[in-house]
Amino acid sequence: MELFEIYHTINNNLTSGNDIEARNELIKLLDYFEKEKIEYPPILNHLIRATGLYPYIKKDTATWQDKWVYELFKVNVGGNQEATLHREQSMLLKKLLEGHSLAVSAPTSFGKSFVIDAFISIKQPSTIVIIVPTIALTDETRRRLQNKFGHEYKIITTPEIELADKNILIFPQERAINYQKKLKSIDILIIDEFYKASINFDKERAPILLKTILELGKISKQRYFLAPNISKLIDSPFTVGMEFISLDFNTVYTEKHNYYRDNPDKDNEIKARHLTDILSKYRAKTLIYAGTFVNIDFIANTLDGLYMDMKNDLLHSFSDWLRENYHPEYILAKLVKKGVGIHNGQLHRSLSQIQVRLFEEPDGLDNMISTSSIIEGVNTSAENVIIWANKNGKPPLNDFTYKNIIGRGGRMFRHFIGKVYLLEEPPQTEATQLNLEFTDDLLTSLDEEKHKDELTREQIIKIIAFKEEMDSMLGDDVYMQMIQENPFQSFNSNKIKFIAYEMSRNPASWSGLGYLNSDNPNLWEQNLYKVLRIMGQGSASYRDMVAYVKAISNNWNKPIAEIIRNLRSNGITIEKFFELERVATFKLTSILTDINNLQKKLLPQYSIDIRPFIAKLSHAFLPPLVYLLEEYGLPRMVSKKIHISGVIDLERTDIDIIHAISIFRRIGSENLQRQVNNLSSFDKYIIDYFYEGIKENTLNL
Repeated sequence: MELFEIYHTINNNLTSGNDIEARNELIKLLDYFEKEKIEYPPILNHLIRATGLYPYIKKDTATWQDKWVYELFKVNVGGNQEATLHREQSMLLKKLLEGHSLAVSAPTSFGKSFVIDAFISIKQPSTIVIIVPTIALTDETRRRLQNKFGHEYKIITTPEIELADKNILIFPQERAINYQKKLKSIDILIIDEFYKASINFDKERAPILLKTILELGKISKQRYFLAPNISKLIDSPFTVGMEFISLDFNTVYTEKHNYYRDNPDKDNEIKARHLTDILSKYRAKTLIYAGTFVNIDFIANTLDGLYMDMKNDLLHSFSDWLRENYHPEYILAKLVKKGVGIHNGQLHRSLSQIQVRLFEEPDGLDNMISTSSIIEGVNTSAENVIIWANKNGKPPLNDFTYKNIIGRGGRMFRHFIGKVYLLEEPPQTEATQLNLEFTDDLLTSLDEEKHKDELTREQIIKIIAFKEEMDSMLGDDVYMQMIQENPFQSFNSNKIKFIAYEMSRNPASWSGLGYLNSDNPNLWEQNLYKVLRIMGQGSASYRDMVAYVKAISNNWNKPIAEIIRNLRSNGITIEKFFELERVATFKLTSILTDINNLQKKLLPQYSIDIRPFIAKLSHAFLPPLVYLLEEYGLPRMVSKKIHISGVIDLERTDIDIIHAISIFRRIGSENLQRQVNNLSSFDKYIIDYFYEGIKENTLNL
């Protein structure tokens, strides 16, 4: 390698204003130096400084000017940790500290969390609200901030927790709206992946995220919205007063390999040979984007045949744990022994968390097969990314999602170069404009007087027309009163109107709703089928869901493996079991809540209240503490062993999750493991992981 020529090329790119190319060449050079274990010469440190990648400067061989820059851009990022920011991170932090509200588009490898952590550390705001798209990201963000700020902030991630003097609230959008009335003022509102507020990216959840932005934005002194790969943000009431900054500042280099060119017909057998070849030649942490659940199965079977079981006690203990707690023939139990994991949006959240943790460990999982959940649910990365298919479920993969996936290749200080292997042709490159606009479902949940400054005349007319329809069934101003109390969970105006119409037209057909409160699951069927038809699931899904809900009615007392074994006779696989739990605990409980609130207004003669059933179903018929502990990384089967041993009473309903965590903290991981009977080696690994996420919070509760 002719180093002088490369230095010259980088410098020429810088002087001609081609910063991106200069940075790319520099990062490739840094990868070479790192792999060859060559000491950085002063000229290399100087070029690092010139490209703005200050964290990469090696002080031992830097000139005093370069050392000075390295120290100048160093900030406290919480927990007495200091980090040197790169040029663009520092620019964003400066603007935030000056009080600006920002909407930022930056690459996946940019290091956005450092900016948030440095802002909290320096500014010391009293109330921070962070909205993330998934429960998995809630836990990941909580773990990071707990470690750094748990000694001075109350960190809240679950509903119905009392506020302290200083709070960091981390929620998915569905939970955030419930704190609207509890919060008088917010110092900074942070929306991660704010592109999901557009119906073009997340049709189902966009309305509630938009309402969260609208309502919480009104009481926020400052706003900071984050997303990747957005080229233009259209002005709207949701981002008024915000400065949009689109950054193309990469900290790693993406190296692409186009394997698809010799396979125009997308033949799976040819792709499998390429996959085998890549994994055999380039042993490194690898994300395999499958695109569909069918492809996950095909790839899983391919890798099952490719790899021998590894000599790895940790992975073997994980495999045994999966067989014992789920099913002896569970495909994941076979794969993890071979160093392969599976990540998708339907797994138990604890399984996803554990696998991501093992993927991050040097001696853990080497490969992870995934759907787009890997970009929506966690902030993980790998040295290699393999794109098996240009699909995202049924639709084709768009350029925005494609860039987000390949952005998982490489990470600062781990992999300078992220290698991307394309087994199918990528989508056409296109600029992504983001337009946040009022949807019909959002409009019908608003008070037109309160939001008249943000609404057009046509939108106000639409709101009034819907209200008049609802008032004709509920009574004058009843619908508006319900909106102000925030009772509607499903955020689907057509379904809400349909339910109200059905109750008005045929009230007697709803008189048996109270049977859902019965302890006899066989009495639930008729009402469950009625509700599922309103949800609009297919007929096979009706049967599956009813069978699932009845089966989990004894969820705490029966091992999950036994429940799954019994459901398999109904044709419900493990994967289907996971999917049904997600639908039941969120979508089904949301529509049941709307039904309950409407029938109390429309059918007071029946004096029915199904909140007891809704509460049980929302926790999958587990004790509330047990269900919420899963969000902290403690699976229900480990909680059951802890409870049976009498160390902690996890059936208590007189304490919230924060107090339960404080009890765990007082006991300590080692003491807990000594006192709990029948813990496997992997149970102990999980408990250690759980404790890592709750440490260093000395706040008096």
